[in-house]
Amino acid sequence: MASTITLKRRIGSIRNTRQITKAMELVAASKMRRAQEQALRSRAYRDATYGLLTRLSSMSEVARQPLFSRREIKTRLYVVVTSNSGLAGAYNANVLKMLTRDVTADRDSKIKSQVIAIGNKGAQFARRTEHIELVAVYPAFGDQPTANDIRPVLNTIVEKYLKREIDEVKLIYTLFKSNLVQSTTQSTLMPTTLEAREYTGSKFTNFEPDVESVLHYTGLRLIEAQLWQAVLEGLASEQSARMLAMKNATDNAGDLINEYTLEFNTARQAAITQELAEISGGVEALND
Repeated sequence: MASTITLKRRIGSIRNTRQITKAMELVAASKMRRAQEQALRSRAYRDATYGLLTRLSSMSEVARQPLFSRREIKTRLYVVVTSNSGLAGAYNANVLKMLTRDVTADRDSKIKSQVIAIGNKGAQFARRTEHIELVAVYPAFGDQPTANDIRPVLNTIVEKYLKREIDEVKLIYTLFKSNLVQSTTQSTLMPTTLEAREYTGSKFTNFEPDVESVLHYTGLRLIEAQLWQAVLEGLASEQSARMLAMKNATDNAGDLINEYTLEFNTARQAAITQELAEISGGVEALND
């Protein structure tokens, strides 16, 4: 059994740690509410973009557009959304696990894998992993990202795709579902894909300045909308995961304090009992 001094130090250390984790939990909860509002508010824009592209998908000109054309995949680029820091539960681990699975499949298929990392955790992983070429690193965009923050990412992937340096672009991020549930998912950014769904908007037939220009710039906006939404979803998921992880850490610290307090009281009682026994023994020896 540890001494009372050692146990008292452990209890004090855990209490200090609990104060830190509690503060981090409260900060994450505050950031999570703002991030959640941003992510939910921008989903409508992303859905509207999909709706417009669904209307355009029936046109024969789509197949001739570089952003929409498909070709044999020799090099695949992954845009990975992670965080700059840890202490967020399994948030980063789940994203990197999906990336590892896809890169392994690419290696078996003789496909080169490149990575653009949004967040330092993804960059650190890519640097340590074989068969991955790290193209660029963009630190996480803070608590209130803007469209200008993701524009360099958009320009990089579009330029590489149009130059045929890459043949497909996949986006890996965490989808925010609730405070307790976040799901790691992926989508194809390029070539731009059009989902078959019923379009309920206006049935326009005239395009200005021309169909090709409309398809090109609408395709760019779709890619931008997907990137933007992935960053917002990842931010909301990160703060939710961090809030839950810090709450669990705070609760575990409380349990440890209770256990060590019980052990401390037991050790102190044993020491008192030992002292009483020694006093009683000394008195008996004097009486004899």
